[in-house]
Amino acid sequence: TNLQQLLELRINRKSQHSSNSTTKMKAHPLIVVAVTSAVLIDCATSFAFHGPSSSGPTTSSTRTTRTKPITSASSSASSEATTTSTSTDDLLKPSYEIEKIPFRIGHGFDIHRMVPLEEAGQPIVIGGVVIDHKPLKWTDAQGKYVDKGEIYETELGVVAHSDGDVIYHSIVDAIFGALTLPDIGQVFQDTDPRWRGCDSSKFMEHAYGVMKGYGYKIGNIDVTLILERPKVASFKPAMKENIIKLLNTTPSRINIKARTHEQMDSVGELRSLSCHVVATLELE
Repeated sequence: TNLQQLLELRINRKSQHSSNSTTKMKAHPLIVVAVTSAVLIDCATSFAFHGPSSSGPTTSSTRTTRTKPITSASSSASSEATTTSTSTDDLLKPSYEIEKIPFRIGHGFDIHRMVPLEEAGQPIVIGGVVIDHKPLKWTDAQGKYVDKGEIYETELGVVAHSDGDVIYHSIVDAIFGALTLPDIGQVFQDTDPRWRGCDSSKFMEHAYGVMKGYGYKIGNIDVTLILERPKVASFKPAMKENIIKLLNTTPSRINIKARTHEQMDSVGELRSLSCHVVATLELE
């Protein structure tokens, strides 16, 4: 189970540090909610864009297997998961006409906190790829595990309502922005239990359907991923392939760049990662 896996991770973490007598380990409760009877919400069936045309891509992306956190949900949350997507459709259908101009440009940005894996409850997922890595030197800014501001070696995870995929979220925001639609935070609100732990490829598929519904296709997408560690060069080809499949486009239209933050601020201290995306849309 998820709880057992996280407990094992925490036990391993303690054993790794127990040999160093000079390291100060503060008591810190494992941030996991044990659920005896969980209601699992399928975000894949929670929404659909009912526009002029909502045909999706003909192929699906491939994602490295990962474990999703178990989430408790009230009866009202369960009920919401089965409701129609009327409110989402309303947001994506403004009162004004979205003119059929030949070319549109959008920008997307996302940032998420990174914390020890046992605290996050989910791994780092970028571009639909689970970023496996060895323990890294994370700065404990709050003093939860070691003295405040000291280094704590740990595997990292992402704090997010969904899976926290910064590339996918930024692309969705860029597509919505190019179409003068609300941002991803309005469409997929982080207070909505339907999106708890959701695979962000579902947001990508939805954004694709919205774009097609308004008569556009991808012109090109340029991604700038910003994180200090872990290194992601070996993962970039799989990220690119996922994006190509989800948006039904070609390799020459998708680019992914990655850079560090030169050890500055929260990104440089491995406490966050961020992403910028510029997207162009072409009228079909």
